Amino acid sequence: MTQLEGHDLCIGYPNHMIIEHLNIKFPDHQIIGLIGPNGSGKSTLLNVLSGFRQPAAGTVILNGKPLTDYRPKLRAQNIASLPQNPQAPEDTLVRDLVAYGRFAYQKPLHGLQAEDEAAIKQALIAANLEGLAKWRLSNLSGGQRQRAFIAMTLAQNSDILLLDEPTTYLDLTHQLEILKLLQQLNQTQHKTIIIVLHDLNQAARFCDFLVCLKAGQVMYQGRPDQIFTSRMLAKVFQIDATVAAEPRLHCPMITSYDTFDPLATPAGARQ
Repeated sequence: MTQLEGHDLCIGYPNHMIIEHLNIKFPDHQIIGLIGPNGSGKSTLLNVLSGFRQPAAGTVILNGKPLTDYRPKLRAQNIASLPQNPQAPEDTLVRDLVAYGRFAYQKPLHGLQAEDEAAIKQALIAANLEGLAKWRLSNLSGGQRQRAFIAMTLAQNSDILLLDEPTTYLDLTHQLEILKLLQQLNQTQHKTIIIVLHDLNQAARFCDFLVCLKAGQVMYQGRPDQIFTSRMLAKVFQIDATVAAEPRLHCPMITSYDTFDPLATPAGARQ
């Protein structure tokens, strides 16, 4: 059974719908990339899937039940979400930040229990932060900081992770570090990871399944080797691109791209 689905979702404002009548099923235990131009509805969809925002119409289904049937703590035990640019006080210790991920399991007036401590330790190990547990956020590099927030979501022990542009503002080395960490979590813990990415080559490399949005509609979905083509890039992103198989990484890659010559019809856009 598909864990997470959207049925006839309409999302937006009374006079402006960002997403209209969207139906989508996310494959389990895969890394799913949400790609598309700015304003296509990627972050908006992620907020609705997490329960942070309610759709104007339609239903999000989690494990066969409407997401609205879940109490907040039970929802958090199933879905962990990391927004763009997550914030916490700069003097917060890494371990304390990760411990916030256990809120969904704590009872009123009870501190951390043995199972909470075990989950925190495991999250620190998974994110390769055990040696930095007593460091303050202010002392971390950009990549270390993002790993700390990812560790916080891991402490929730949820099957589904939703991440909105987790590589934003990171240099290339730290971008790859974060994406390889997510790939490892998917492979070792079999988590379903839904991630918004702007770097299309990274999406093709690290995602098992891509959902391509434009103007609030799913234009393409499937494995990268199925949908990552010059035609898709022309139709969705309005770029004239060459796509080739990358022999070392075994995935499609954009090898060159440009804006269209307004006097020419690009090959990728022809019928």
